[in-house]
Amino acid sequence: MISDFKNKTAVLTGAGSGFGLECARIGAKLGMNLVLVDVQQDALDKTVAEMQALGAPVLAMRVDVSSADQMQALADAAFARFGAPHFVFNNAGVGAGGLIWENTVQDWEWVLGVNLMGVAHGVRLFTPMMLVAAKADPAYQGHIVNTASMAGLLNAPNMGIYNVSKHAVVSLSETLYQDLALVTDQISASVLCPFFVPTGISQSHRNRPDALKVEAKPTQSQLIGQAMSDKAVGSGRVTAAEVAQMVFNAISANQFYIYSHPKAIGSVQTRLEDVLQARNPTDPFAHKPELGVDLKKALRA
Repeated sequence: MISDFKNKTAVLTGAGSGFGLECARIGAKLGMNLVLVDVQQDALDKTVAEMQALGAPVLAMRVDVSSADQMQALADAAFARFGAPHFVFNNAGVGAGGLIWENTVQDWEWVLGVNLMGVAHGVRLFTPMMLVAAKADPAYQGHIVNTASMAGLLNAPNMGIYNVSKHAVVSLSETLYQDLALVTDQISASVLCPFFVPTGISQSHRNRPDALKVEAKPTQSQLIGQAMSDKAVGSGRVTAAEVAQMVFNAISANQFYIYSHPKAIGSVQTRLEDVLQARNPTDPFAHKPELGVDLKKALRA
C-alpha cells in the first residue's frame, strides 16, 4: 500500500495530453518530481509550464518511445536528475483502425512500436533501477502502470492492429506483476484498461513519424474506423482526469486491473465464455445490432 507520494519521482510518457497530462497534474499537486515525456514538443512545453507553475521539479524530454536509443537516453537523464523513479507510467499510445489485412507494414511498425515497444522499453529500463533502489532501502516502494485499453481484453472488429498491441500490453503487465512478486514485495504493477474517454488518441496520426507515413489514401474501412473512433472517443462521459484519479487510487490500493468503465466488463465475460466453451466469437454488436448492420453495409458498398 502506497500512501505517501510527496517528493517521490514519477516518469510519465505521453505527458502532453490525455491520461499522461492528468496524472502529471495529480502528481504535481501531491508534491512529486516529474519526468515528463512526449513526442509532440508544443504539447510537452505546455505541460511543463503548467507543472512548474504548480511548483513541481520537472525534467522534460521529447522522446519517441518506440526508439530504444531515445528511451535509454531518457532513463539515463531521469536517473542523473532524480535517481531511481518510484513510479513509471508507460502511457504513450497511438490508435489506428481498418480491416486487419489492409494495414501496411508501416502501420504495424508505428502502432506496435509505440503501444507495445514503448511499454517494453519503459519496463526494461526502469524496473532494474527500481529493484536496486528497493534493495538499498527497505522503505522504498515503487509501482509501474502500463496503459492498455479495453481493446486489450476485447477484439472489436475494424481495429485489429490496435487490439493486437493492447492485448500484448495486458499480457506484458500481467507477467510483470507475477515476475515482480517473485523477486520483491516493494514494487508492484497495474494495467490501465480505459474504454472510450475523451483524450487525443483518435487524432494520434498527428504525431506519426515521416518514415512510417503511408502515401496511399486511407481505405474505406480505415475512414469508417477513424469516424467511429472520433465519435466514440469524443462522446465519452468519463473524463481523463477521473481516470487519472482512479490510477492513483489503484496504486494506493495495490490494485492490478484499472477499469474506467466497469460496466464494459460484461463484454469481457462474454468473450471469456466464448473461449471457455470453444464457441465461435459472439457478435460484438449483439447489444446494438443496428451498428453492425450499418458497418456491414458501409464495408460491402
